Amino acid sequence: MPSSRFSTRGWVLFAIMAVVWGMPYLFIREAVETFSPAAVVAIRTGGAALLLLPFALRRQANGRNALRPALQKWPWVLAFAAIEMAGPFVLLAHAEQTISSGLTGLLVATVPLFATVIAVLRGDRTALRPMRTTGLALGFAGVAIVALGSAGGASADLVAMGEVLLVAVLYAIAPFIVARKLHDVPSLGTITLALGVVGLGYTPIALVTTDQAPAANSVVSIVLLTVVCTAVAFIAFFALIAEVGPVRAPLFTYVNPVVAIALGVIILAEPLSPALLIGFPVVIAGCLLAAGGLPRRNGKDPAVPILSEPDPIALARQKRRR
Repeated sequence: MPSSRFSTRGWVLFAIMAVVWGMPYLFIREAVETFSPAAVVAIRTGGAALLLLPFALRRQANGRNALRPALQKWPWVLAFAAIEMAGPFVLLAHAEQTISSGLTGLLVATVPLFATVIAVLRGDRTALRPMRTTGLALGFAGVAIVALGSAGGASADLVAMGEVLLVAVLYAIAPFIVARKLHDVPSLGTITLALGVVGLGYTPIALVTTDQAPAANSVVSIVLLTVVCTAVAFIAFFALIAEVGPVRAPLFTYVNPVVAIALGVIILAEPLSPALLIGFPVVIAGCLLAAGGLPRRNGKDPAVPILSEPDPIALARQKRRR
């Protein structure tokens, strides 16, 4: 049973996740300079699957490796892969050909807003508490401020922001598939199989859509995206769940937009628009309220929706503990 307080190891893992899942937007932005969106997805997912495969094969659960239970429920693993990876990863890569990495990271942080809406549609009346409905209204108001102020009337920018918001919706849906259909499958098995399937599926598209020699910065970015932000990140996230519990583990995602925006400004010299400066705290405050607030000091955590690029299996574990 995780402690009601973060251990030193828990804080270290928390800090690692806050950084490594705040960095993908920078690496995606650099990678799509010379790789097609499909190539970015194929390399990222296929490479990460190969890196995680030995761990999945070694991990024993009831005398079986982690992949066997995932293979037995392959239709639902495919559904999870499509909603959590295949769709979002290519949408993010395409959107970042137009909008900044910092703006992308901020818009992805709206996942808990959409997760709350989905919970309401599924009959969860706790999501209609005053604090959470206030958070919903505040969060969407912040998104409107950022979107209208950052687009500057450019339809391409609005389309790209719409793609990222669709990613947030997909990230909010995926946990419900896992909670209902894959709750008894080891997380590592589900993730490895899903990454592998997506990588194989996008490889033919990648081969016909990348028609130029990749630049050195794009190659470095896609390698870091694959190794650090996908393979290593998932392993660290599983360790964080084990250390602090599935409810508090996803809270690091509230820090991700700060990292994404800071890296975009410092490394890519992306502009820090007034709309972003005003809308950013509004969005984050809305997300916190919609998610139920921060953990309480008595160790009883609010029901925090799983955020992404996070592992939605945590939500399944959370439901089983209730």
